[in-house]
Amino acid sequence: MAEFQDVDFLHLDELLSDEERMARQTVREFVSREFLPLIQEHVRRDGSFPMELVPRIGELGLFGANLHGYDCAGMNNVAYGLVMQELERGDSGLRSFASVQGSLVMYPIHAYGSDAQKDRWLPELAAGRAIGCFGLTEPDAGSHVGALRTRAERVGSGWRLSGTKRWITNGSLADISVVWAKTDEGIAGFLVEKDRPGFEARDIKGKFSLRGSVTSELFLQDVELPEENRLPAAKSLRAPLSCLTQARYGIAWGVIGAAMACYDEARQYTLDREVQGGMLASKQITQEKLVYMLTEITKAQLLALRVGRIKDAGQLEPVMVSMIKRNNVDVALQIARKARDLLGANGIVDDYQAMRHMVNLETVRTYEGTHDVHTLILGEHITGHRAL
Repeated sequence: MAEFQDVDFLHLDELLSDEERMARQTVREFVSREFLPLIQEHVRRDGSFPMELVPRIGELGLFGANLHGYDCAGMNNVAYGLVMQELERGDSGLRSFASVQGSLVMYPIHAYGSDAQKDRWLPELAAGRAIGCFGLTEPDAGSHVGALRTRAERVGSGWRLSGTKRWITNGSLADISVVWAKTDEGIAGFLVEKDRPGFEARDIKGKFSLRGSVTSELFLQDVELPEENRLPAAKSLRAPLSCLTQARYGIAWGVIGAAMACYDEARQYTLDREVQGGMLASKQITQEKLVYMLTEITKAQLLALRVGRIKDAGQLEPVMVSMIKRNNVDVALQIARKARDLLGANGIVDDYQAMRHMVNLETVRTYEGTHDVHTLILGEHITGHRAL
């Protein structure tokens, strides 16, 4: 595989600090040298994640990288976004692993947990010595978070949880699950250790997409938990939604990396490929597609960078994240499709990346709020009316 060539048409590097560029470069080298040589075998073989890299990811400070304290890296949100970009340049499954660990497990413990929960779990999760998952989505409640059926009932001084969660990244790998359930007082979050009686995680097999990621169902049958396993500050639906905002922000950066990988591969391929008396890169239709890719990557970079600066200034609104998640995922998927098209028949074999990124992005377009859900969020913000 040819060495990756950076995509920075508008010299956005000039807008980054030395620390932000260093974070990106460190992860870029890790992905190119240590991750990419492994991922195809995991995708081919049995659809698995290269767990041997988890300690290295922890060593690099990539779990919960934008959190502060508890052995977390404390990066700003732009540096964190660049990290997500480079991880997804490798594979959406790699970015998903780190994003779930940081935004959906460490963040809720950091934001809503007790001091004891933070001390117990955050350093372990930051180092990769413990793995976590986020139990929100259910078989009958995907984007409609308010339709949860998992219940938590008070039993003496503790709780009893029953329900099913589906499409849970890292589910069967997790030592700790952040599970969201309905109580008589509203939505609450609970930390469920993997060895709790009544808890079981089963992997979902047969995926065409995100084969480099472990996806599971969680089954909770009368799982009893002490009060100290409840996240004390998570007292409404706003808590899990705030976690999703963190994760969606990382996704909006991450998919730029997938788009960059596809564009770079397609550009280099067309420069090397001879067709009908000339190189493929010299054909008008080829150049139109490459121009589209570069333009949309650049626009996505600008959107993500601006929202990152707003987030670092403490002025982020969730609807801003809906815009960049919706836009950036959609254009990344279109870029992956065009790249696969430019590769011709070679585009369907795993010597090339475009097809792998393309099918992964079909999933990314769906999870963490579908494209259409984010359209409705933005539409309501614009008009003040919830769509019927």
